[in-house]
Amino acid sequence: MNENLYYHSVRLDKDRCKGCINCIKHCPTEAIRVRDGKAKIIKERCIDCGECIRVCPYQAKSAVTEHLDDIFNFRYKVAIPAPTLYGQFNNVKDINLILTGLKYLGFDDIYEVAKATEIVTDYTKKLMAEGKLVKPIINSACPTVIRLITVRFPGLIDHILPLISPMETAAIAARREAVEKTGLSPSEIGVFFISPCAAKATSIRSPLGRDYTPIDGVLSMKEIYLKLLPILGKIETIEPLSTCAFEGVRWANSGGEASALDTEKYVAVDGIHNVIKLLEEIEDDEKLDIDFVEALACTGGCVGGPLNVENTFVAKTKIKKLAQELKQQKQKHVPIPVAEEELLWDVPITYRNIMNLDEDMSAAMRKMERMQEIYRSLPQLDCGSCGAPNCKSLAEDIVRGFATETDCIYKLREKVRDLARQMVELEDEMPGVFKADDKEYYGR
Repeated sequence: MNENLYYHSVRLDKDRCKGCINCIKHCPTEAIRVRDGKAKIIKERCIDCGECIRVCPYQAKSAVTEHLDDIFNFRYKVAIPAPTLYGQFNNVKDINLILTGLKYLGFDDIYEVAKATEIVTDYTKKLMAEGKLVKPIINSACPTVIRLITVRFPGLIDHILPLISPMETAAIAARREAVEKTGLSPSEIGVFFISPCAAKATSIRSPLGRDYTPIDGVLSMKEIYLKLLPILGKIETIEPLSTCAFEGVRWANSGGEASALDTEKYVAVDGIHNVIKLLEEIEDDEKLDIDFVEALACTGGCVGGPLNVENTFVAKTKIKKLAQELKQQKQKHVPIPVAEEELLWDVPITYRNIMNLDEDMSAAMRKMERMQEIYRSLPQLDCGSCGAPNCKSLAEDIVRGFATETDCIYKLREKVRDLARQMVELEDEMPGVFKADDKEYYGR
């Protein structure tokens, strides 16, 4: 097994964890348990959606990313910012101000991910026109959604658009342009993505659709925001660095990718639990009159990522305004140095069976029967007090040997009642207790 197969950027700080059950109730793949007063992440189930980061009141969950200082390990540094970055700041009407600020932080050049969306959109249109893709086509820009499909919806794997993300496309183009500009070798050039989510940090170490990544590191949107904020007002000369059009900036919001495809038969869904509901419908009825599904794990799209700073809905409005202003401008066309065939996956996406109870089929069937038997005996209230997200998960944990039935507070209460009743019955069966006025006892 590839040692990087289950790499995760979402990490747990046990010292901060208070053992509340917020995370287990929100995890879409039931990847978290609370045992001995602390949360535990089951790495095989985790898809790095970041929901636990978002809902933890004690900040016990976080995303592991590179730090800004890491860029100086390379002779030439290129930032590839997600368009979400543009919606984090107040009173910024010119994207070039933000991009110039990135150069003040130490980057030598900028290549916008919003620009790379253009070639991804064009090639998606071409593939859709050829009619060879399985409909409804599910977008591949969100690594969380892809990982969700591989663990919960294996029948929909063939529906995923087999293209690398705009982030990876931008990285390929950025490195090539930097090599041409500087004459340096590709290894001397560092390409860093500024990310709104943990899943992107995971995807550069455990790539999807290919066995390597063109990205050298992922930086948290929050870290870059905090470093940019104090310097933006001090910039005197703004460089004309932006080359993206309004369609690329719109990708930060839900619906931005789908609306650029010139098709009316699309659905744009955001929020991981909403995505799950839609995928369940598609799985049940593949004859839905839909050509394209834009599914994004975060509420509102990438603007709702857990590594962002600005309120999701405020950022969404800012992105809309910036996109509208760009639409009124005539942006000079700049070719992207990436061939269409380079956008295609070269490694197939496969199903990850996280429900395998045993390698032996007969043993697995017996455990499944036992699990169903235990589940029927549980109260089926899905309260989470046992440390599992629901009663079915507890039943599975019991069969796997990770829990006992008395972890259920209702089962424990029944056990205590039975013990109390047995003690009363035992007391009734004991010889009578002598009383102080028993004359026979005192020999009178």
